[in-house]
Amino acid sequence: MSVEQPVDVAPLRDASTVVLVRDGDRGIEVFLQHRVQQMAFAGGMTVFPGGGVDDRDRDAQIRWVGPDVHWWAAQLATDVETGRALVSAAVRETFEECGVLLAGTADAVCPDPSIFHDERARLVSKDLSFAEFLNQNDLVLRTDLLGPMAHWITPKNEKRRYDTRFFLASLPAGQAADGATTEAEAAEWQTAHDALDDWTAGRRFLLPPTWTQLRDLARFHTVADVLAAPRTITPIEPEVSDGQGILGLGFTDSAYYLAALADGRLDRLRDAAN
Repeated sequence: MSVEQPVDVAPLRDASTVVLVRDGDRGIEVFLQHRVQQMAFAGGMTVFPGGGVDDRDRDAQIRWVGPDVHWWAAQLATDVETGRALVSAAVRETFEECGVLLAGTADAVCPDPSIFHDERARLVSKDLSFAEFLNQNDLVLRTDLLGPMAHWITPKNEKRRYDTRFFLASLPAGQAADGATTEAEAAEWQTAHDALDDWTAGRRFLLPPTWTQLRDLARFHTVADVLAAPRTITPIEPEVSDGQGILGLGFTDSAYYLAALADGRLDRLRDAAN
């Protein structure tokens, strides 16, 4: 199989995505956002909360409780500075995009993040750094509420490329996730099985990393089970064969992903990937 090797390969940008889960009556539920079509990257796709690292996420003044930055750097197979930025971005993006705050004190998680409504807006507009927000409100980032889940790298043929770490987090007791972000037209809790059924039926659109994490979640019955499951995380960078676009994607289980594609979805998936 020949593989496209564009003359100019877009640089990678570090990014963090959080797979937020809770126990439901029918099994594990995951928080999903349906992105607005106009988004430059993954427009119209169903995704988990997350986004690119802000340089200020590297600030060593961000206080942590839980596994330290050296542990996280080892888990994420990166240097200490990047590990700090990825974890901080994961918590910041989750708060910005769905109002869930994985922070508090050493003994308790913040019970009502809605009291920080104004600060949330300032984080989104970048008027406030995450370090400033935490320090001004005497909060610490709770790294014990996160777990490493996966590592995906955007293929070399794409115009925008991300080096993305996926984190797993359980919804803290008393907190609620919302859809108050301009990046999504809707948001909801769904079981992994229902989200995959929507994909198969063509009602929703999933890019390979989201599809893969949902398939992983669907193997478990409770949040405790999925959090306790051992994981070996290796980088996944799909290949794309010449001239085939998304139909030429190659990654673990890509045959199952491609088999689920219906003709009516193909153009939209191409547009989102570009």
